[in-house]
Amino acid sequence: MNQLVSQLSQYKDDILKESVTNAAELEAFRIKYLGTKGIVKASMAFMKDVPVESKKEAGQLLNDFKIFTESHYAGLKDKIESSGHSGQTYSDNTLPGYAFPVGSRHPISIIQNQIISIFRRLGFAVAEGPEIEDDWHNFTALNLPLNHPARDMQDTFYIHTQPDWLLRTHTSSVQIREMEKQQLPLRIICPGRVYRNETISARAHCFFHQVEGLYIAEKVSFADLKQTLYFFVQEMFGKDFNVRFRPSYFPFTEPSAEMDISCVICKGKGCSVCKRTGWVEILGCGMVHPNVLENCGIDSSKYTGYAFGMGIERITMLKYQVKDLRLFSENDLRFLKQFTAQ
Repeated sequence: MNQLVSQLSQYKDDILKESVTNAAELEAFRIKYLGTKGIVKASMAFMKDVPVESKKEAGQLLNDFKIFTESHYAGLKDKIESSGHSGQTYSDNTLPGYAFPVGSRHPISIIQNQIISIFRRLGFAVAEGPEIEDDWHNFTALNLPLNHPARDMQDTFYIHTQPDWLLRTHTSSVQIREMEKQQLPLRIICPGRVYRNETISARAHCFFHQVEGLYIAEKVSFADLKQTLYFFVQEMFGKDFNVRFRPSYFPFTEPSAEMDISCVICKGKGCSVCKRTGWVEILGCGMVHPNVLENCGIDSSKYTGYAFGMGIERITMLKYQVKDLRLFSENDLRFLKQFTAQ
């Protein structure tokens, strides 16, 4: 009896010391201990040498040993299966790889990058500035004093804790900051997000994106401005579009104009998009007002310049024929996936 106890104790120690890390080693363990010729079955032979009065106790010990071994085997099996170390690797190189979802640039970013690329070829550098501005850079330096009626054209978000601070209504504030550096000649474009307190609709939003351009040097003329914008239209929309300039008013430019191109939908024939006129407005422009130059410490008798500004959403809507401005900010993947190939 003591010999049986000692032997079973030794088997248990051996079982606990077994190194089983994969399916092949697990199967070897099963055959060694639980197979038809395994140690558990062979241990039953001890019963013939056990006295009759001890057979009940010996049978209990052997049964406990069998349960211990089976339980340990089950634990090893679960551990290997859960870890994935089955030791069996199946590879079929003819199967297609896993498809990973690929995102794309937002259509606004696509068009903004195209605009920047076009003007960079003309020597324009990119300038950026803060979205929270002060009144001077956003309004006053741009020839809009406190009581100027043109301020009513831009319904502004003001910061209540700092009444002089506001969310910029245009990126012209970046132009002012660059002009204040007085590093002339100056040729920049200023892309960025701007904010206006407008009712959200298919053609308006409380925020949108702009690209404004500025060129200041000696003897800059309106003819320079027109040729620059002609080049932009041809590069962005193609050479099959006509261009026209209409007189307009902006407090920071004089003279000022609105620039139209022939409708991208009807090619100038007249449709609902262009309101049967055959033209769609794409930007405003003009010669920098002398007061703006002087506000930035630039001698207006020596330097002249032109400026222009366009809404990136407007250009994107025309380029891709999107009819609702709200689609750009709804994050609807059904809409955004259409631009994956762009």
